Amino acid sequence: MITAWELLLVAGMTLVTFGVRYPVLALVSRAPLPRALLDALKFIPPAVLTALILPALLAPDGGPLRISLTNAALVAGSVAALVAWRSQNLLLTLAAGMAALWLWRWLLSLALFAA
Repeated sequence: MITAWELLLVAGMTLVTFGVRYPVLALVSRAPLPRALLDALKFIPPAVLTALILPALLAPDGGPLRISLTNAALVAGSVAALVAWRSQNLLLTLAAGMAALWLWRWLLSLALFAA
């Protein structure tokens, strides 16, 4: 059940977010932007996506960096990156990444039980 305090909190966050962003968007929409700035803005989505994905791949448990073959997320992410680079196909990339994750986790579990 959502409380009145939670609704007030969400409304406050909405107002702050809107209040910070709207004036900038209103001013920018009225002025022509330099070509160099428009070209630079195209790099924002890949930069944000990288900032979200890399921590999950390099430290999947939220702890220290785990750059090894025992890190199934890193192995699967590497497979997905390779498939994305070669195929340029989002669905194939997702399928290959998930298959690699599941397969690698299964292989790691077999190795742990065998040891």
